[in-house]
Amino acid sequence: MRTLRQTDAVNTEALLARLRDELDEGGLRGSFLVRDLASGREIGIEPDLEFATASLVKVPLMAVTQDRIRRGELDGAQQVEIEPERIDTAGPTGLSRFRHPARLAVADLMYLASAISDSAAADQLFALTSPAEVTRTVREWGITGISVRHSVGELSDTPVERFAAADVHLAHSLAIGAVTEGQGHPVRQLDVSRASSGSARAFADLLTALWTPSKIDPDVSARVRELMGDNLLRQRLAPDFASDSAKWSSKTGTLVNLRHEIGVVEHSDGQSFAVAALTESRVPAAIQPEAEILMARVARSLRDHLRARG
Repeated sequence: MRTLRQTDAVNTEALLARLRDELDEGGLRGSFLVRDLASGREIGIEPDLEFATASLVKVPLMAVTQDRIRRGELDGAQQVEIEPERIDTAGPTGLSRFRHPARLAVADLMYLASAISDSAAADQLFALTSPAEVTRTVREWGITGISVRHSVGELSDTPVERFAAADVHLAHSLAIGAVTEGQGHPVRQLDVSRASSGSARAFADLLTALWTPSKIDPDVSARVRELMGDNLLRQRLAPDFASDSAKWSSKTGTLVNLRHEIGVVEHSDGQSFAVAALTESRVPAAIQPEAEILMARVARSLRDHLRARG
């Protein structure tokens, strides 16, 4: 007769096999991890698989920027001159859409970089704190799996920008066909050895450090949690995690065929879970609501399984 522990292991493996099949049928490969922040129990699918992380780097950027403000190296009220004609970081929202000069405080640039994933605002912050310093500080906090190697502006120089809108699927086809088993890629922004990179486990470690006592100063963690709670991009995982009885704080990352989101769901009963979902699609299309739905369903299923065990 099976013990309760053996039965649980069999059920877990059956769930993981089903979810892997669903991802494959939907044209997705992913790195997923869900962690109970109270107990440390976790469940995942290829949680150590590295991906280029796109705008997920804005979370460690915010944390390190806020830490420098805490230490007096930066002033959150410091005014930064914004001259639209000198902004070369493309983006659908934010500073790149400004038509007139403006002055914004460092703290407000952090809000824009988080709430609407403003890449131009993030690069204003990277001008104050280099990618190398962000990586160094995060590693001093004991989080070793995240590498920040370049500004966000470099993400706007991929094959996608070289095709007309009607032909953007060709850029996706090229990106999909060129990836190697080791996650190398001729497009440097998609190559984990040259681009900013990380895995679901590494970002779950960062979330854990921000939501529970860690080497990160408590006031720094509190501010980053507040910024992630104000995220307005909620089309990906939020529909499966946010509710009247659960708060979802998160950050998305999107680049060519990559779709990511990391966040923490805090339930009214006191349970909290870190969720990290990093994916790449084999479907050559820029707009894929089905991929968003699938990755959310997989992440939700992992969370539900872990929550039921608790």
